[in-house]
Amino acid sequence: MSLDARPEDLLDPATAATAVPMTDAATARRAAHEANKLSKRLHRQVGQAIIDFNMIEAGDKVMVCLSGGKDSYAMLDVLMSLQKRSPVPFELIAVNLDQKQPGFPADVLPRYLTEVGVPFHIENQDTYSIVKSHIPEGRTMCSLCSRLRRGILYRVAGELGCTKIALGHHRDDIVVTMLMNMFFGSRLKGMPAKLVSDDGKNVVIRPLAYVAEPDLERWAAHRRFPIIPCTLCGSQQNLQRVVIKKMINEWERDYPGRIENMLTAMGNITPSHMMDRNLFPFATIRPSGRPEADGDIAFDEDDSCGSAGASSQPAVVRFTPPGG
Repeated sequence: MSLDARPEDLLDPATAATAVPMTDAATARRAAHEANKLSKRLHRQVGQAIIDFNMIEAGDKVMVCLSGGKDSYAMLDVLMSLQKRSPVPFELIAVNLDQKQPGFPADVLPRYLTEVGVPFHIENQDTYSIVKSHIPEGRTMCSLCSRLRRGILYRVAGELGCTKIALGHHRDDIVVTMLMNMFFGSRLKGMPAKLVSDDGKNVVIRPLAYVAEPDLERWAAHRRFPIIPCTLCGSQQNLQRVVIKKMINEWERDYPGRIENMLTAMGNITPSHMMDRNLFPFATIRPSGRPEADGDIAFDEDDSCGSAGASSQPAVVRFTPPGG
């Protein structure tokens, strides 16, 4: 799969199919240049996330969970590329859980994975029937589906001897999850880049933690991944997650950099300026007679945010670790 791009490869996936081929040499060169920039950015951001959270270590066998969507395809694609140049040896195995959804094209992923030359395993489990039989029509299916899928993948990881489980959640997923927990769960809780699984036996990693969803959409169109839509949950357009995602995309459109700033904030927490009594000893603090870094001086840098003369355009703090 070459990085040489036709101009229409870089269009939004929804319009790429109807694009008129361009023959202008300068336009083609610009398109190829943009594809190369995108490739470098994705590899840099994934590589930085791996380093920042020590996601992959020497000798690891990483189970790459492949759903057939743009995110997991891109994750596998970039990890395979990084594997070839990494000074740290590690294995990859792609795993797909065939949930027996009606109309699921079971031949697509095996054919693709064979073509790209990565070891793979297809796990056949009819979770679709279980979910449909337990969840009334019109109710959210994600919770039960996720629990069933998670348990199966944890078991498969053990059977395959995998030391890490890689999931394809990206930057926007992480921010949406934080906002959902705030708005609907009354918790400041996100989706970590790395965690130990519920059973205590697996380490779950999210190599796309720094990657923006629009970049993944462009990469999927450029690489022509054979996308398989999820008919089980993708049609539930009234999900809270769908509403929150629409909201942050509108924010991003009005104030570019908003999503990036929220992700940065998740890694830049001041416990003394929150209200969690388990994280900071509010009940026992006393004046010390000396300047306190965690005192009200920490608010000074934010004074302009609410002033009448301040610009309606918020300052954007660029997410420096992954670059781009």
